[in-house]
Amino acid sequence: MATATATPPRRRHAATGAAAGEWAALSASGEWRAEAIGKHQLVRRTGLSARDLRALDPALSHPSSVMARDRAVVVNLDRVRAVITATEVLVPGPRDPSVAPLVAELRTRLAAASPAPPRAVSDGEVGKDGGVSPPSGGGGGKALPFEFRALEVCLEYACKSLEHETSMLEKEAYPALDALTSRISTLNLEHVRQIKCRLVAIAGGVHKVRDELEHLLDDDADMAAMHLSEKAAFQAASQSSRFDIGTELVEIDGEGDEDEAGTEQEEQGSMTFMPKIDELESLLEVYFVQIDGTLNKLSTLREYVDDTEDYINIMLDDKQNQLLQMGVVLSTVTLLVTSAVVVTAIFGMNIHIALYRITDLNVFWEAVGGTLAGVAMLFLGAMLYYWKNGILR
Repeated sequence: MATATATPPRRRHAATGAAAGEWAALSASGEWRAEAIGKHQLVRRTGLSARDLRALDPALSHPSSVMARDRAVVVNLDRVRAVITATEVLVPGPRDPSVAPLVAELRTRLAAASPAPPRAVSDGEVGKDGGVSPPSGGGGGKALPFEFRALEVCLEYACKSLEHETSMLEKEAYPALDALTSRISTLNLEHVRQIKCRLVAIAGGVHKVRDELEHLLDDDADMAAMHLSEKAAFQAASQSSRFDIGTELVEIDGEGDEDEAGTEQEEQGSMTFMPKIDELESLLEVYFVQIDGTLNKLSTLREYVDDTEDYINIMLDDKQNQLLQMGVVLSTVTLLVTSAVVVTAIFGMNIHIALYRITDLNVFWEAVGGTLAGVAMLFLGAMLYYWKNGILR
């Protein structure tokens, strides 16, 4: 009797993309390690959803974005992809040569300054309308929170990368456009076509980064959600306050005391997280101005390309007009020469007339000269007609 061998079930859905590969985990001190983190592990570690992680997959086309979530900030700007939490930065594909410079920059910049430990919110910081205002990071030379320093490195790397590409394109584009202006050839046209394709690609990336920064600056809620360290401290303080109030409720005797404690609990629960966004807003404005300057350079280059194209088209139109004028002249000459040939054919017919019996050879040269003079007069008349009517210039 044959025995059936049981085959292990195949995994129908394997983890793919950036969320299932190798990640670089960088701490606040600049130390890093490469980890193989699965999608579900990353979700538990950062609190992100699977939809947010798909934005980091290089195989998928997603617009540039900086998404603030409860426990992390997802950065997807051109070639910069990272997940920033209050304690670490996760970068997908650290072995990729295009990602390695970003990891090195994060290590250097994060190690340059020690992280500011999150401070618990005290009762004295309760603002108006039951809101809690965390301490501002600006002023007094206080170090930025870890998430802001990591976000600053990502923004700076993205802006500098686009600015470097723009500078390299400018160095190559302007001489190529000048060469095309001085001499129109197939090689120069192909070179300019490639430059224009690169210009469109770089300008698209710069536009996306600029639009995302502009969107963040216009949305105070998103900027408030990026205060991960202060948010964690606020949540810890809120949980501690609720625990203390619950303990007081057990010890209170009497209906009046219970009402007072319940009112205190409602006031504590009505407090909302309202950080000061001035520091983050200033940070984003710096890189918005930088990326806007890069966009202006690309716009200037694009205008130069358009002006060169217009100049080339004008030159080609002028050459085409010259060829058309030459065609008109050649057609007129052909018509007049054909008329002279008709006259010559008439005289060459084998007929008997008195003209053929003349023995004076001067008559032959007179006929030839008269024919050529007539053709020349007709040609000059045609040229004068063309000039007066604007056909030839």
